[in-house]
Amino acid sequence: MTGYFQRIGAWVAVGFVCMSVTANAQELVPRAFWPSPVGTNVLSLSYQHSRGDIIVDQSLPVTGVDSSIDYLQLTYQRTLDVAGRTANLSVIQIASDGKTSGTVEDELVTRRTVGMGDTIVRMAVNLAGAPAMDRKAFAAMRADPKPIIGMSLAVTAPTGEYDADRIINLGGNRWSVKPGLGVIYPLSSSWLLEGELSVAFFQDNDEFLGQTREQEPITNAQLHLIKRFSRGFWAALDANYYIGGRTRVEGSKNQDLQRNSRFGATLVFPLAQGHALRLSTSTGTVTESGGDYDLFSVSWIHAF
Repeated sequence: MTGYFQRIGAWVAVGFVCMSVTANAQELVPRAFWPSPVGTNVLSLSYQHSRGDIIVDQSLPVTGVDSSIDYLQLTYQRTLDVAGRTANLSVIQIASDGKTSGTVEDELVTRRTVGMGDTIVRMAVNLAGAPAMDRKAFAAMRADPKPIIGMSLAVTAPTGEYDADRIINLGGNRWSVKPGLGVIYPLSSSWLLEGELSVAFFQDNDEFLGQTREQEPITNAQLHLIKRFSRGFWAALDANYYIGGRTRVEGSKNQDLQRNSRFGATLVFPLAQGHALRLSTSTGTVTESGGDYDLFSVSWIHAF
């Protein structure tokens, strides 16, 4: 039974990893459609810590879950000119290290999990309000912003570790795609209101202990109130609501429908030329199925 919980602990870790990035419904990501001058490169290294009930499959026989998980996320992003519009291409890779305790059949067990998650690639294109710009045009847009409408597509590739003989793995052993539509509406030259609606779709995992595991789509709506103080210095209040994600194994439906929401805040401020620090935190406000955890993140960002 201890080995069984060890496999569950591995899923707890990767569940948190997936919740931390753009491919999953639970994320809070302000300024996801904010443009940059064409040719801008951004490299970021993030450390994130989360504690609480971090288990996404409520069909597993685990109670009293208490996890403390750390992860490192490396992201590279480049701004492109796509048919005269601003576009951002991002590649994301995560590693996690966590400790989880819980009760399985009245036995309290603890497990440390370490591993790599799946790779995520995201493409976002601004359809209105943000044409492809050089630095001079971008500075003019910042001074007098117009409403921006954008669309995105995030793809998660099954590159993480996976063992078909285990109940839970670090990798998902399936592809997933998440199209999204976002709007940034300037309330003034320094206040922005941003909203996004996205839906994550999941491929079946046909190597789940010799069975097929399916997951329904997850719909996510998020809203951000953003205050811009100066160049590279801004803050945001963040909230979302997501629903869906019920799973089936060989057609048998699990009672793990997610109807949750989170609330958080983000602060980004510049350091030396081309460098910035990002701080963010969030907590679960409605947690009908999992998601009752607190999260803190700090990121070093380098633009060049």
